[in-house]
Amino acid sequence: MTKMSENSGARHLEVTVNVPSQVGSKCYDDDGRLKRTGSVWTASAHIITAVIGSGVLSLAWATAQLGWVAGPTVMLLFAFVTYYTSVLLSTCYRTGDPDNGKRNYTYMDAVRSNLGGFQVKVCGAVQYMNLFGVAIGYTIAASISMMAIERSNCFHSKGDASPCRVSSNPYMIAFGVVEIVFSQIPDFDQIWWLSIVAAIMSFTYSTIGLGLGIGKVAESGKVMGSFTGISIGTVVGAQTIDETQKIWRSFQALGAIAFAYSYSLILIEIEDTIKSPPSEYKTMKKATLLSVAVTTVFYMLCGCFGYAAFGDLSPGNLLTGFGFFNPYWLLDIANAAIVIHLIGAYQVYCQPLFAFVEKTAAEWFPDSKLIAKEITLPIPGFRYKITVFRLIWRSIFVVITTIISMLMPFFNDVVGILGAFGFWPLTVYFPVEMYIVQKKIPKWSSRWICLQTLSAACLIISIAAAVGSFAGVVSDLKTYKPFKTSY
Repeated sequence: MTKMSENSGARHLEVTVNVPSQVGSKCYDDDGRLKRTGSVWTASAHIITAVIGSGVLSLAWATAQLGWVAGPTVMLLFAFVTYYTSVLLSTCYRTGDPDNGKRNYTYMDAVRSNLGGFQVKVCGAVQYMNLFGVAIGYTIAASISMMAIERSNCFHSKGDASPCRVSSNPYMIAFGVVEIVFSQIPDFDQIWWLSIVAAIMSFTYSTIGLGLGIGKVAESGKVMGSFTGISIGTVVGAQTIDETQKIWRSFQALGAIAFAYSYSLILIEIEDTIKSPPSEYKTMKKATLLSVAVTTVFYMLCGCFGYAAFGDLSPGNLLTGFGFFNPYWLLDIANAAIVIHLIGAYQVYCQPLFAFVEKTAAEWFPDSKLIAKEITLPIPGFRYKITVFRLIWRSIFVVITTIISMLMPFFNDVVGILGAFGFWPLTVYFPVEMYIVQKKIPKWSSRWICLQTLSAACLIISIAAAVGSFAGVVSDLKTYKPFKTSY
C-alpha cells in the first residue's frame, strides 16, 4: 500500500509492500515448513507397517508357551496398554496447547520439552539402541524368509525328509545391499509409498499364515494345545522342557508379544507427517485405534490358529519353521511378502535414527564440506541429488547391522530382547511421565496413582521378559558357531 507523509516541509512517498507470510499460507504450516499432507490412512499405513512386522510370526510360539488362557489374555492386555499409552503420547506432539503449541518433531524433542535434563539422554540412548536392534532383528527375519523359499522349493523337489541345508549369510548380505539403496531416501515424508506397499505385504503373509493354520485345524479336525501351555517333558528339538525352561520360555513369550506391539518409539515422527486441521493428536488417536484394532484381530487369529494347528510344537516362526510344507508356492508367496514388508519396515524404523545422526553432525560441524556437499547420481529418467555424508553414514550403518545379524542369528531370542528392552521405557514410562507434566496432574491424585501403577506393572513384565530372553540366548550360544548358521 502507499501513503503520503510530510517531514520538515518535504513531501515523501512511503511505499509499504505486503509480502505474504510463509507461516500459515497455503503452502506452509504454522512452523514455516512445507504443508504436511498425512491423513488417518497414511498414518495407519505407517503404524501397520511398523507393527505387523516379523513379530506376528512368533505369536503362535508365544501362545504355545502361555496356553489358551494366558496367551490371548496377554495379547489383549498388551493391545490395550499400547493403545492407551499411544494416545497419551500423541497429545505430547505439541507442547502446552495440543492444538496450537510448539511442535515436537521427534520422540526425543517431546521428552526434552516436557521432562528435560538427564531423561532426554536416557530416552535418546534407549530409543536409538532399540531402532538399531530392530534393524538387526529385521535383517535376521528377512534372511530366514528368503532361506525358507529356497528350502520350500528343495522340499518340493526332493521330498519332505530331505535335509535341504541352507546358509543364511548370502541372504543377509543381499538384504543389506537392498537396504543400502533404500536408505538413501532423504526422510520420513518421502517413504509413504513404501509404507503402503509394506502394509499390503504384511496383510498378505499374515492372511496366508492364518489360512494355513485354519486349513490344518480343519484337516485334522481337532484343536491342539492346552489351557496352561507347553507341557513339562515335551521334547523340542534336542531339548526336553523342564520346569525352569518352561518359566524362561513363558517370560520370553511376554517379550515376543511386547515386540509385536512396539511402535511408540516412532509415533511422534509419524504424527509429524499429519496435516491439520483437525489437530494432529485427534487424527493420530483415530489412526492408533484403527491400527491397533486391526493388528490385534490379526494377532489373535494368527497366534491362536497357529497354536491350534501345532500345539506344543508351534514353530518359532510360523511360515519358516516348516510346520507347513504345502502348498509350497503359497509359502513362497508368503515369505516373499515378508521380505518386501521388512524392506519397508526397516526404513520406517531407521529413518528417525538417520535423521538424528545427520542433524547432530550438521550442528557439530556446520562448515564441513563432507556434510554439506551434494553429488548427483545418474539414474535413468531423472537426476537424484544426495549428500556425501548421508551416502557414507547410512551405508556404514546398514553394513554394521548386517554383520551383527550374521554373528547373532537367533530370531526368537532377539525379538524377545528387543520387546523387553523397548516396551517399558518407550511405550509406557516416557508417555506416562510426559502426559502427567503436560496435563499438570497432581502427585498422589487418583489419576496419578493409576498411571504410576500401570507403569510399575509394565516394568515388572519387561524385566521378566528380558530375563527369559537372555536365558534363551545363553542356551543357544552353547551350540553356536559364528558365521556358520544354516537351517
